Amino acid sequence: MNEGIFLHSTSLLDDTFFENTVIYLTEHNEKGAMGFVVNQPFPRKINELKEFSQSIAFPLYIGGPVDQEHIYFIHSRPDLISGSDHIKDNIYLGGDFKSAIQHINGRELTEKDIKIFIGYCGWDDQDLEEEINEGSWEIETAGTPFQQLT
Repeated sequence: MNEGIFLHSTSLLDDTFFENTVIYLTEHNEKGAMGFVVNQPFPRKINELKEFSQSIAFPLYIGGPVDQEHIYFIHSRPDLISGSDHIKDNIYLGGDFKSAIQHINGRELTEKDIKIFIGYCGWDDQDLEEEINEGSWEIETAGTPFQQLT
């Protein structure tokens, strides 16, 4: 299993945080795995967060239950955002967030280019594999995290 794939929750995860979620996996190695829920909008826009009150209204997503004190993002514009880690194809993780906000406010970055998350999903080594083997997740390899997934 590699980064850059989607995990669709199954009915085994109903009545949990992960009910009806789609996760984009951004890291998978001997230490574990990391990803973001791409189909659960956060109830507020970025301009409703105190430190970004001068920004335009831009959607946020609930990335996962881990570290909801921080913002994470994936994007497809390494030409505009430096310091990013390549995930797969034209998808990148993180980078210069200050620059990303400037490009969002300048409308050079749209929802088709960047997704911003509150928190993330994380698994220790072999935990995700066990969840897949027990049938909690189905793997999908097509698509991009910027398409609206349900």
